[in-house]
Amino acid sequence: MKNYKLNKLKERLKSIVGKKRVIFGEKATRSFRTGIRVGYGDAVAVVLPNDLLQLWKVINLCIALNKIVIIQAANTGLTGGSTPDGNKYDRDVVIINTLYLNQIILLNNGEEVLAMPGASLSNLEEMLKPINREPHSVIGSSCIGASIIGGVCNNSGGNLIKRGPAYTELSLYARLNIDGQLELINHLGIDLGESPEEILTNLQKSNFKKSNIAKTNNKGSDNTYKKRVREIDSNTPARFNSDKNRLFEASGCAGKIIVFAVRLDTFSKPKTQKVFYLGTNNVDILTSIRKIILSKFNELPEMTEYMHYTSFDGADKYGKDTFLIIKYLGRNIMPKLFKLKRLIDTFLSFIPFLPQNIFDKFLQNFSRLLPDHLPASLRDYRNKFDHYLIIVATDSAIEETKDLLEEISSKNNSSEYFECNNLEAEDILLHRYVAGLAPKRSKIMHAKTSGEVLALDVALPRNYESWHEILPKEIFDNSLKSFQMAHFTCMVFHWDFLLKKDTNANELKKRILNKLDAIGAQYPAEHNVGHLYEANKELADFYKQLDPCNAFNAGIGKLSKNKFYKE
Repeated sequence: MKNYKLNKLKERLKSIVGKKRVIFGEKATRSFRTGIRVGYGDAVAVVLPNDLLQLWKVINLCIALNKIVIIQAANTGLTGGSTPDGNKYDRDVVIINTLYLNQIILLNNGEEVLAMPGASLSNLEEMLKPINREPHSVIGSSCIGASIIGGVCNNSGGNLIKRGPAYTELSLYARLNIDGQLELINHLGIDLGESPEEILTNLQKSNFKKSNIAKTNNKGSDNTYKKRVREIDSNTPARFNSDKNRLFEASGCAGKIIVFAVRLDTFSKPKTQKVFYLGTNNVDILTSIRKIILSKFNELPEMTEYMHYTSFDGADKYGKDTFLIIKYLGRNIMPKLFKLKRLIDTFLSFIPFLPQNIFDKFLQNFSRLLPDHLPASLRDYRNKFDHYLIIVATDSAIEETKDLLEEISSKNNSSEYFECNNLEAEDILLHRYVAGLAPKRSKIMHAKTSGEVLALDVALPRNYESWHEILPKEIFDNSLKSFQMAHFTCMVFHWDFLLKKDTNANELKKRILNKLDAIGAQYPAEHNVGHLYEANKELADFYKQLDPCNAFNAGIGKLSKNKFYKE
């Protein structure tokens, strides 16, 4: 009977999307079932719909056949939220990959944008360049193909201080109500018709007026964040995943509804930009800089990114190939490279004597043969200092930043700064962003001696100053490698540890989280709970309100994987 039902699913999926757009088999689906850093589980099929109406039909079929649906785009999430988690589900899992649904529509002369499920941040950035506008996030995870909707669903981003994390109250989505009926809800503020078929077809064909679309009271961005982050005396974090004020339909939904489109604000591109790089061996100087910027600057910088030497070294050693690919081939090549990697990994998985992750190992070893990729100025600071601050200032904030850094450096012999030229600025920012790939690559290269990657994504209270003293010695004693960096103005820290083999990651993580609870920290800060963190009551209630039947992304936030959340 089970094989009969599975064959029925296969045949009907093929009838909707075509034979080439449905993938079956353990080896063929492995790359879709494996997260970029963590996450791995079972799925009976992977489906790649070609348009929004196909997506709607596939979801309807999965619901009718009592399947769990996991929506996935580029699969760049860091907490395993876009892949299955193990195999203890009470229903079969179907993964729907949306990368072919990559349409982006500019609205109101580019002041707003309409993005489909597979549309990437990098493509949006390129579209906006000719009209001197930018999306809510630039570079960051966009350099590895992150999707726009994925960012919204996971409250991602926020390294751009004046724009805040990804957020919108304008979306088109499907939800399964408590009666088991699939509803398509249009809250885009755009008239697209009445029936699901009419709405989705009109949207797919851009069959509506794109200019002079009526303004709405609903937000297309988190426009209060730049005020909130300035409240440096507050004992709560500026932003975190389960903030009830940032949970709204698609925003923060973590895949508990199926989002077909979001409407977002875009932002005017600054006229001038300068990147400053500061090195220091005194962390109190960094704290002082942060407080002065937030309390006294008339205009906030765009970014203030902190790197510890461990993160610098991780990016240097494990991100060199990605750095060079982006630098010389452009960011748009990365999604294609990830697709190529997926195809190669899938093909090689059918050869039993070959080891896993050959493509990663080849890139890693080949990059070692290439000349040094970093400017001499960065090498010089790495030799002198353990802590680095990258400040991206624009327009009127440039002079304020320069004056502050000049004053700080003249009074302290434990720090220095320089104003980057164009080449240094490009390389420093790129070096910072490829650092996020280092934990996974280091695990691949040390597979025989390493255990799990323990990834901590933490928002500290805005008034907390002992940020460099939080982590206990035992976590370093139990780690082969560590990587530390932060969105410093926001007090959002990323601490990643490649644990030694046989280390009990859960026990170690529990002790660290207990310490974070004691100081009022929140976690995760910007990558959603995924399958690594337990959703608190408010977040769990939000998920259950969106998806009362537990049909979509079951098990997220360590909730029950069973229908209706039964234990």
